[in-house]
Amino acid sequence: MNLIESISKNIYPLEQKYMQQAQARLDRLIKPTGSLGKMEDICVQLAGIYGSKYFDTSKKIVISFAGDHGVYEEGVAPDPQNITILQFQNFPKKINGVGTISKFVGADVLPVDVGINCDEKIEGVLDYKIRKGTSNMTKGPAMTREEAEKSIEIGIEMAERCIQDDYTLIGIGEMGIANTTPSTAIISVLGGFDPAEITGIGAGLKKELVKHKAEVIRKSIEINKPNLKDAMDVLSKVGGFEIGAMAGVIMGCAANRIPVVLDGFISYAAALLAYNINPRTKDYMIASHLSAEPGAKKALDMMGLEPFLNMNMRLGEGSGAALAFNMIEAANYVYKNMATFDEIDMGR
Repeated sequence: MNLIESISKNIYPLEQKYMQQAQARLDRLIKPTGSLGKMEDICVQLAGIYGSKYFDTSKKIVISFAGDHGVYEEGVAPDPQNITILQFQNFPKKINGVGTISKFVGADVLPVDVGINCDEKIEGVLDYKIRKGTSNMTKGPAMTREEAEKSIEIGIEMAERCIQDDYTLIGIGEMGIANTTPSTAIISVLGGFDPAEITGIGAGLKKELVKHKAEVIRKSIEINKPNLKDAMDVLSKVGGFEIGAMAGVIMGCAANRIPVVLDGFISYAAALLAYNINPRTKDYMIASHLSAEPGAKKALDMMGLEPFLNMNMRLGEGSGAALAFNMIEAANYVYKNMATFDEIDMGR
Protein backbone atom coordinates (compact mmCIF):
# COMPACT_ATOMS: atom_id res chain seq x y z
CA MET A 1 0.00 0.00 0.00
CA ASN A 2 1.48 3.37 -0.99
CA LEU A 3 1.28 6.58 1.05
CA ILE A 4 -1.72 7.97 -0.85
CA GLU A 5 -3.77 4.79 -0.36
CA SER A 6 -2.75 4.64 3.30
CA ILE A 7 -3.73 8.25 3.95
CA SER A 8 -7.02 7.80 2.11
CA LYS A 9 -7.96 4.85 4.32
CA ASN A 10 -7.48 7.05 7.39
CA ILE A 11 -10.00 9.72 6.41
CA TYR A 12 -13.09 9.29 8.55
CA PRO A 13 -16.48 11.02 8.75
CA LEU A 14 -16.89 14.07 10.97
CA GLU A 15 -17.75 13.52 14.64
CA GLN A 16 -21.52 14.04 14.76
CA LYS A 17 -21.66 14.07 18.56
CA TYR A 18 -19.52 17.19 18.77
CA MET A 19 -21.32 18.83 15.87
CA GLN A 20 -24.57 18.39 17.79
CA GLN A 21 -22.98 19.85 20.92
CA ALA A 22 -21.75 22.86 18.95
CA GLN A 23 -25.15 23.38 17.38
CA ALA A 24 -26.81 23.19 20.78
CA ARG A 25 -24.50 25.88 22.15
CA LEU A 26 -25.04 28.09 19.11
CA ASP A 27 -28.79 27.78 19.55
CA ARG A 28 -28.49 28.99 23.16
CA LEU A 29 -26.43 32.11 22.37
CA ILE A 30 -28.29 35.38 22.95
CA LYS A 31 -29.40 35.88 19.35
CA PRO A 32 -32.14 34.64 17.05
CA THR A 33 -31.59 31.00 16.09
CA GLY A 34 -29.35 30.70 13.02
CA SER A 35 -28.88 34.46 12.72
CA LEU A 36 -25.10 34.26 12.38
CA GLY A 37 -25.50 32.19 9.21
CA LYS A 38 -22.26 30.80 7.83
CA MET A 39 -20.37 31.71 10.99
CA GLU A 40 -22.47 29.08 12.75
CA ASP A 41 -21.95 26.56 9.95
CA ILE A 42 -18.18 26.97 10.28
CA CYS A 43 -18.27 26.31 14.02
CA VAL A 44 -20.37 23.19 13.64
CA GLN A 45 -18.05 21.90 10.92
CA LEU A 46 -14.95 22.64 13.00
CA ALA A 47 -16.39 20.79 16.00
CA GLY A 48 -16.89 17.77 13.77
CA ILE A 49 -13.42 18.03 12.29
CA TYR A 50 -11.54 18.45 15.56
CA GLY A 51 -13.78 16.04 17.45
CA SER A 52 -14.28 18.53 20.25
CA LYS A 53 -16.96 20.97 21.41
CA TYR A 54 -14.31 23.69 21.74
CA PHE A 55 -11.23 24.14 19.57
CA ASP A 56 -8.26 26.42 18.95
CA THR A 57 -7.86 28.04 15.51
CA SER A 58 -5.18 30.55 16.46
CA LYS A 59 -2.08 28.91 14.93
CA LYS A 60 -2.50 29.32 11.19
CA ILE A 61 -0.40 28.75 8.09
CA VAL A 62 -0.74 28.88 4.32
CA ILE A 63 1.26 26.25 2.44
CA SER A 64 2.02 27.62 -1.03
CA PHE A 65 3.50 25.52 -3.82
CA ALA A 66 5.12 26.75 -7.03
CA GLY A 67 5.63 25.06 -10.37
CA ASP A 68 5.94 25.92 -14.04
CA HIS A 69 4.03 24.50 -16.98
CA GLY A 70 5.11 23.27 -20.40
CA VAL A 71 1.80 24.40 -21.89
CA TYR A 72 3.05 27.96 -21.43
CA GLU A 73 4.65 27.46 -24.87
CA GLU A 74 1.16 27.64 -26.41
CA GLY A 75 0.63 31.32 -25.56
CA VAL A 76 -1.97 30.81 -22.84
CA ALA A 77 -0.57 33.36 -20.36
CA PRO A 78 0.20 37.07 -20.73
CA ASP A 79 3.29 37.17 -18.50
CA PRO A 80 6.81 35.77 -19.00
CA GLN A 81 7.37 32.41 -17.34
CA ASN A 82 10.17 33.69 -15.13
CA ILE A 83 7.56 35.65 -13.16
CA THR A 84 7.03 32.37 -11.28
CA ILE A 85 10.49 32.43 -9.72
CA LEU A 86 10.63 36.21 -9.41
CA GLN A 87 7.37 36.30 -7.47
CA PHE A 88 8.04 33.18 -5.44
CA GLN A 89 11.17 34.84 -4.06
CA ASN A 90 8.79 37.25 -2.32
CA PHE A 91 6.82 34.53 -0.51
CA PRO A 92 9.31 33.97 2.34
CA LYS A 93 9.74 37.77 2.64
CA LYS A 94 5.95 38.09 3.03
CA ILE A 95 5.83 41.17 0.79
CA ASN A 96 3.51 39.67 -1.84
CA GLY A 97 -0.28 39.28 -1.67
CA VAL A 98 -0.54 36.20 0.53
CA GLY A 99 2.41 37.38 2.62
CA THR A 100 1.01 40.77 3.51
CA ILE A 101 -2.46 39.41 4.26
CA SER A 102 -0.90 36.64 6.36
CA LYS A 103 1.07 39.20 8.36
CA PHE A 104 -2.14 41.12 8.99
CA VAL A 105 -4.07 38.06 10.21
CA GLY A 106 -1.18 36.60 12.20
CA ALA A 107 -0.54 33.60 9.96
CA ASP A 108 2.64 32.01 8.64
CA VAL A 109 3.47 31.10 5.05
CA LEU A 110 5.37 27.97 4.01
CA PRO A 111 6.61 28.27 0.39
CA VAL A 112 7.57 25.04 -1.40
CA ASP A 113 9.14 24.67 -4.86
CA VAL A 114 7.77 21.56 -6.54
CA GLY A 115 8.60 22.45 -10.13
CA ILE A 116 9.88 25.95 -10.91
CA ASN A 117 11.78 26.16 -14.20
CA CYS A 118 15.13 27.09 -12.63
CA ASP A 119 18.29 25.47 -11.31
CA GLU A 120 18.99 27.76 -8.36
CA LYS A 121 17.57 27.27 -4.91
CA ILE A 122 15.47 30.12 -3.52
CA GLU A 123 16.34 31.43 -0.09
CA GLY A 124 13.60 30.68 2.42
CA VAL A 125 11.82 28.24 0.07
CA LEU A 126 11.73 24.48 0.66
CA ASP A 127 13.18 22.64 -2.34
CA TYR A 128 11.03 19.65 -3.28
CA LYS A 129 11.41 20.16 -7.01
CA ILE A 130 10.12 17.18 -8.99
CA ARG A 131 11.56 18.64 -12.17
CA LYS A 132 11.77 22.02 -13.90
CA GLY A 133 8.16 22.33 -14.98
CA THR A 134 5.66 19.94 -16.50
CA SER A 135 5.72 18.87 -20.14
CA ASN A 136 3.58 20.59 -22.76
CA MET A 137 0.27 18.78 -22.38
CA THR A 138 -0.76 19.56 -25.95
CA LYS A 139 1.94 17.12 -27.07
CA GLY A 140 1.49 14.39 -24.45
CA PRO A 141 1.03 13.89 -20.71
CA ALA A 142 2.03 16.79 -18.47
CA MET A 143 3.88 14.35 -16.21
CA THR A 144 4.31 10.65 -15.53
CA ARG A 145 1.97 8.87 -13.15
CA GLU A 146 4.91 8.45 -10.76
CA GLU A 147 5.47 12.22 -10.78
CA ALA A 148 1.77 12.81 -10.15
CA GLU A 149 1.91 10.52 -7.14
CA LYS A 150 5.08 12.25 -5.97
CA SER A 151 3.40 15.67 -6.08
CA ILE A 152 0.54 14.45 -3.88
CA GLU A 153 2.95 12.74 -1.50
CA ILE A 154 4.88 16.01 -1.10
CA GLY A 155 1.64 17.76 -0.18
CA ILE A 156 0.83 15.09 2.40
CA GLU A 157 4.33 15.46 3.86
CA MET A 158 4.00 19.26 4.09
CA ALA A 159 0.61 18.99 5.80
CA GLU A 160 1.94 16.53 8.36
CA ARG A 161 5.02 18.69 8.92
CA CYS A 162 2.81 21.66 9.80
CA ILE A 163 0.49 19.56 11.96
CA GLN A 164 3.52 18.28 13.90
CA ASP A 165 4.44 21.94 14.43
CA ASP A 166 1.02 22.41 16.08
CA TYR A 167 -0.73 24.36 13.33
CA THR A 168 -4.46 23.87 13.71
CA LEU A 169 -5.69 25.78 10.66
CA ILE A 170 -4.06 25.24 7.26
CA GLY A 171 -4.66 27.06 4.00
CA ILE A 172 -3.36 26.19 0.55
CA GLY A 173 -1.99 28.41 -2.20
CA GLU A 174 0.12 28.33 -5.34
CA MET A 175 2.25 30.21 -7.84
CA GLY A 176 2.81 29.19 -11.45
CA ILE A 177 2.46 31.19 -14.65
CA ALA A 178 -0.16 29.52 -16.92
CA ASN A 179 -1.58 27.33 -14.15
CA THR A 180 -5.19 28.29 -14.79
CA THR A 181 -4.84 26.27 -18.02
CA PRO A 182 -4.22 22.85 -16.38
CA SER A 183 -6.68 23.75 -13.63
CA THR A 184 -9.39 24.43 -16.18
CA ALA A 185 -8.49 21.19 -17.96
CA ILE A 186 -8.88 19.19 -14.73
CA ILE A 187 -12.24 20.78 -13.95
CA SER A 188 -13.36 20.30 -17.56
CA VAL A 189 -12.53 16.58 -17.44
CA LEU A 190 -13.95 15.85 -13.98
CA GLY A 191 -17.07 17.92 -14.55
CA GLY A 192 -17.68 17.05 -18.19
CA PHE A 193 -17.64 20.73 -19.17
CA ASP A 194 -16.75 22.15 -22.55
CA PRO A 195 -13.48 24.10 -22.02
CA ALA A 196 -15.00 27.14 -23.73
CA GLU A 197 -17.65 27.23 -21.00
CA ILE A 198 -15.22 27.57 -18.10
CA THR A 199 -12.04 29.13 -19.53
CA GLY A 200 -11.19 32.58 -18.20
CA ILE A 201 -8.53 35.27 -18.44
CA GLY A 202 -6.39 33.88 -15.62
CA ALA A 203 -3.77 36.46 -14.64
CA GLY A 204 -4.94 38.92 -17.29
CA LEU A 205 -5.03 37.25 -20.70
CA LYS A 206 -6.59 39.47 -23.36
CA LYS A 207 -10.18 38.47 -23.98
CA GLU A 208 -9.55 37.77 -27.65
CA LEU A 209 -7.02 35.09 -26.62
CA VAL A 210 -9.36 33.25 -24.24
CA LYS A 211 -10.85 31.29 -27.15
CA HIS A 212 -7.34 30.15 -28.11
CA LYS A 213 -6.69 29.10 -24.50
CA ALA A 214 -9.89 27.03 -24.51
CA GLU A 215 -8.81 25.35 -27.75
CA VAL A 216 -5.43 24.51 -26.20
CA ILE A 217 -7.23 22.88 -23.29
CA ARG A 218 -9.56 20.99 -25.63
CA LYS A 219 -6.60 19.75 -27.69
CA SER A 220 -4.78 18.60 -24.53
CA ILE A 221 -7.79 16.61 -23.40
CA GLU A 222 -8.33 15.05 -26.82
CA ILE A 223 -4.69 14.02 -27.18
CA ASN A 224 -4.24 12.62 -23.66
CA LYS A 225 -7.72 11.16 -23.07
CA PRO A 226 -7.57 11.37 -19.24
CA ASN A 227 -9.75 8.88 -17.41
CA LEU A 228 -12.25 10.92 -15.39
CA LYS A 229 -12.69 7.99 -12.98
CA ASP A 230 -8.98 8.02 -12.13
CA ALA A 231 -7.87 11.28 -10.49
CA MET A 232 -4.22 10.29 -10.72
CA ASP A 233 -4.57 9.80 -14.47
CA VAL A 234 -6.22 13.20 -14.83
CA LEU A 235 -3.48 14.88 -12.81
CA SER A 236 -0.71 13.19 -14.77
CA LYS A 237 -2.25 13.92 -18.18
CA VAL A 238 -3.38 17.55 -17.80
CA GLY A 239 -2.31 18.73 -14.34
CA GLY A 240 0.50 20.53 -12.58
CA PHE A 241 2.94 19.71 -9.79
CA GLU A 242 1.62 22.48 -7.51
CA ILE A 243 -1.96 21.33 -8.11
CA GLY A 244 -1.12 17.78 -7.08
CA ALA A 245 0.73 19.05 -4.01
CA MET A 246 -2.30 21.05 -2.87
CA ALA A 247 -4.45 17.94 -3.30
CA GLY A 248 -1.97 16.16 -1.05
CA VAL A 249 -2.29 18.81 1.65
CA ILE A 250 -6.06 18.36 1.59
CA MET A 251 -5.69 14.61 2.04
CA GLY A 252 -3.08 15.00 4.77
CA CYS A 253 -5.22 17.45 6.70
CA ALA A 254 -8.33 15.28 6.38
CA ALA A 255 -6.49 12.20 7.66
CA ASN A 256 -5.24 14.18 10.67
CA ARG A 257 -8.57 15.90 11.45
CA ILE A 258 -7.34 19.40 10.60
CA PRO A 259 -9.43 21.87 8.54
CA VAL A 260 -7.97 22.95 5.21
CA VAL A 261 -8.95 26.33 3.77
CA LEU A 262 -9.16 26.47 -0.01
CA ASP A 263 -7.99 29.53 -1.89
CA GLY A 264 -9.20 30.24 -5.41
CA PHE A 265 -9.62 28.57 -8.78
CA ILE A 266 -6.38 26.57 -8.85
CA SER A 267 -7.13 25.17 -5.42
CA TYR A 268 -10.60 24.12 -6.61
CA ALA A 269 -8.95 21.86 -9.19
CA ALA A 270 -6.76 20.40 -6.45
CA ALA A 271 -9.80 19.94 -4.23
CA LEU A 272 -11.65 18.09 -7.00
CA LEU A 273 -8.71 15.70 -7.37
CA ALA A 274 -8.67 15.00 -3.62
CA TYR A 275 -12.46 14.65 -3.62
CA ASN A 276 -12.31 12.12 -6.45
CA ILE A 277 -9.67 10.10 -4.60
CA ASN A 278 -11.78 10.15 -1.43
CA PRO A 279 -15.09 12.06 -1.25
CA ARG A 280 -14.78 12.38 2.54
CA THR A 281 -12.04 14.98 2.06
CA LYS A 282 -14.80 17.47 1.25
CA ASP A 283 -15.94 17.48 4.89
CA TYR A 284 -12.56 18.90 5.92
CA MET A 285 -12.50 21.67 3.31
CA ILE A 286 -13.55 25.26 3.93
CA ALA A 287 -14.08 27.29 0.75
CA SER A 288 -12.80 30.78 1.47
CA HIS A 289 -13.92 32.88 -1.48
CA LEU A 290 -15.52 32.64 -4.90
CA SER A 291 -12.85 33.10 -7.56
CA ALA A 292 -13.65 35.44 -10.44
CA GLU A 293 -12.83 32.69 -12.96
CA PRO A 294 -15.93 31.57 -14.94
CA GLY A 295 -15.62 27.91 -13.92
CA ALA A 296 -15.29 28.67 -10.21
CA LYS A 297 -18.88 28.14 -9.10
CA LYS A 298 -19.24 25.03 -11.25
CA ALA A 299 -16.18 23.47 -9.60
CA LEU A 300 -17.41 24.25 -6.09
CA ASP A 301 -20.92 23.06 -6.89
CA MET A 302 -19.52 19.66 -7.89
CA MET A 303 -18.36 19.22 -4.30
CA GLY A 304 -21.28 20.94 -2.64
CA LEU A 305 -19.06 23.70 -1.25
CA GLU A 306 -20.22 27.26 -0.72
CA PRO A 307 -17.61 30.00 -0.14
CA PHE A 308 -18.39 32.67 2.43
CA LEU A 309 -16.55 35.54 0.71
CA ASN A 310 -17.14 37.03 -2.73
CA MET A 311 -14.46 39.63 -3.32
CA ASN A 312 -13.94 39.33 -7.12
CA MET A 313 -10.43 38.10 -6.34
CA ARG A 314 -8.27 36.10 -8.74
CA LEU A 315 -4.78 36.60 -7.33
CA GLY A 316 -4.18 33.10 -6.02
CA GLU A 317 -1.03 32.49 -3.95
CA GLY A 318 -3.22 31.56 -0.96
CA SER A 319 -4.39 35.17 -0.51
CA GLY A 320 -8.07 34.26 -0.21
CA ALA A 321 -7.34 31.50 2.27
CA ALA A 322 -5.33 33.89 4.44
CA LEU A 323 -8.09 36.48 4.29
CA ALA A 324 -10.63 33.86 5.39
CA PHE A 325 -8.60 33.00 8.50
CA ASN A 326 -9.94 36.12 10.22
CA MET A 327 -13.53 35.14 9.45
CA ILE A 328 -12.98 31.67 10.85
CA GLU A 329 -11.35 33.02 14.01
CA ALA A 330 -14.15 35.57 14.42
CA ALA A 331 -16.70 32.77 14.19
CA ASN A 332 -14.83 30.73 16.78
CA TYR A 333 -14.45 33.74 19.11
CA VAL A 334 -18.16 34.54 18.99
CA TYR A 335 -19.01 30.87 19.51
CA LYS A 336 -16.86 30.70 22.65
CA ASN A 337 -17.51 34.14 24.11
CA MET A 338 -21.06 35.26 23.38
CA ALA A 339 -23.33 34.84 26.39
CA THR A 340 -26.05 32.19 26.40
CA PHE A 341 -29.68 32.47 27.49
CA ASP A 342 -28.74 30.19 30.39
CA GLU A 343 -26.25 32.78 31.65
CA ILE A 344 -28.46 35.86 31.20
CA ASP A 345 -32.15 36.08 32.04
CA MET A 346 -33.73 37.22 28.79
CA GLY A 347 -36.97 35.32 29.11
CA ARG A 348 -36.03 32.26 27.01
